[in-house]
This record gives sequence, structure tokens and C-alpha cells, in this order.
Amino acid sequence: QVHLVESGGGLVQAGGSLRLSCAASGRTLSTYGVGWFRQAPGKEREFVAVVSWINDNTYYADSVKGRFTISRENAKNTVYLQMNSLKFEDTAVYYCGASYYKTPRSSADYWGQGTQVTVSS
Repeated sequence: QVHLVESGGGLVQAGGSLRLSCAASGRTLSTYGVGWFRQAPGKEREFVAVVSWINDNTYYADSVKGRFTISRENAKNTVYLQMNSLKFEDTAVYYCGASYYKTPRSSADYWGQGTQVTVSS
């Protein structure tokens, strides 16, 4: 069992930056692919970025490519999402999801509770 806790959300002006953290307990994340997903009001949850369980390969949604960076710090059992040049349309609840020996792009075995990101225009 993996317990995930997101943090780092908040209110930021357009063009600003935030760094989200996804801290895990229960198991080491090094054998899990970990992804970030988001859900805006009235919309379905969508994929944002993922770091694979093998070679730490990273993949991004086109809408965030070049602005967001996903990374992992195994010593802290944490995965980060650095978000730069934020836009109003990035406003959503951000969730991290982890899958054992898989790279989650639509669903995950374990989910955090989410953290709200609000970008003011």
C-alpha cells in the first residue's frame, strides 16, 4: 500500500510559478511510475505529466510541455511538479497517482487527495 500526499498548491498570478510535491509513505516510489493529473471544475481529469519507473523517462501533455517539469527525489520518496509560466487555464485540482512497475497516463493504482492550484488572470 502506498499513501500519497500532495502539497504546494495555492493562488498565483498568471505568469508565476509553483512547485507541487507528492510525498509517499508505505513503499519506496523508485519502483513506481508517478504521474500528475488535474481536474478543472466541470471537466474530466486529464493527464499532465509522468515519470516512468524505468530510467526516469518523462512525458508531458502538449498543453504543459516546455512549462512544467516533473522530477523525482528518491531520497525523500517524493515526486515534484515544477510549474512555470502558469496560465489561467492551468487552474485545477492537481492529483498525483502511482502505479507499480507501470507508467500511469490515464489511471493509477494509488492516488493522493489533491491540491488546488488557482491562477488569476
